[in-house]
Amino acid sequence: MTDPTLRGADPTTVRTALEDADPFPGTAGFAGAVDGRLVRDVLGRVPLFVDSDSERGDSPAWAFEPTALEEPTLFPAGAAVPADGPLPEPESHWPLPDPEPLEGDAALKALKEAIRTATDAVRDDDREIAVAFSGGVDSALVAELLDAPLYVVGFSDSHDIEAARTAADAMGRDLTVVDLEPADLERAVPEVARATGRTNAMDIQIALPLYLVGERVAADGFDALAVGQGADELFGGYEKVVRLDHRVDAETVRGAVREQIRSLPDQLPRDVLTIDAAGLEPVAPFLHDDVVEAALRLPDDLLADADERKRGFRRVASEYLPAEVAGRDKKAVQYGSLVARELDRLARQAGYKRRMDDHVTKYVASLLEDGNSDPSE
Repeated sequence: MTDPTLRGADPTTVRTALEDADPFPGTAGFAGAVDGRLVRDVLGRVPLFVDSDSERGDSPAWAFEPTALEEPTLFPAGAAVPADGPLPEPESHWPLPDPEPLEGDAALKALKEAIRTATDAVRDDDREIAVAFSGGVDSALVAELLDAPLYVVGFSDSHDIEAARTAADAMGRDLTVVDLEPADLERAVPEVARATGRTNAMDIQIALPLYLVGERVAADGFDALAVGQGADELFGGYEKVVRLDHRVDAETVRGAVREQIRSLPDQLPRDVLTIDAAGLEPVAPFLHDDVVEAALRLPDDLLADADERKRGFRRVASEYLPAEVAGRDKKAVQYGSLVARELDRLARQAGYKRRMDDHVTKYVASLLEDGNSDPSE
């Protein structure tokens, strides 16, 4: 039976990971309570919250969803402490490893094997899975290895719908298109904000496409939504890891990639809670322990440079995908789907003008309130 106080892994696996201080015990993340201790894996792949406004006595308040608590605070990733103890520092029990990089061919072989291990583990369970598909290399590789149905979401003139159509054609796959209307955003914003406990514009813009495609996938009878989350952070998908500009502290590409990996514990709860709110289980094969471990051993030249990002990942993907798909870049989902554009338009129509500080966030907050609010206040 599933332990209701622990998610993502069985208690025996977590106990062994605790004893060995092993950050990668072969899971896709875990969090909860085991033997009187609160735990959360090193990447924070399973959300866990504690009530920052409660006394941490014999029965401290904690939950997997922020809505269950008065003052929810994320429990630090990589930590394990007595449930009634003070909040620890991130990575206080399971630090993110910093292994020596492998040589080119060995690194690629390890990455390919890890991705197959992760996707095989998903294929072996009995869930009915669909893929959130943008036409980029990340979701395309997930779709190919899981052989699961493809769903794309966006406004009719969006980049993502066109990219998904051409990629699906190149892969010889059918595609379900979820066309959005502005009313879909107005309806979904409060649901996403409540589920995630976040109202800032960027988080809402990222979460909305996941929620709206998830709604359709759930309505079509599926149990889980597979995503390509984590690939950009793990494999060097961001321009800033090449430029090494003010946005990163590191002086090498590998160092900058590690910084991006460390950003995942704050990002992933948003995505997990959003997919949960749509009535589905989230599936993120690239966040499996084996894949993360292999990614950490990629050398600089298989991560990114001025000519190509995610080079090693693309080489693995090219063994399964048409070259035109394996080589594709993608737009961030909030822009590729045009959700950010349309949410901005709705905010301005409601009186929240761009001259106002963070006008879209103010609009999101207004949709959560009972009755109408005055945006000029």
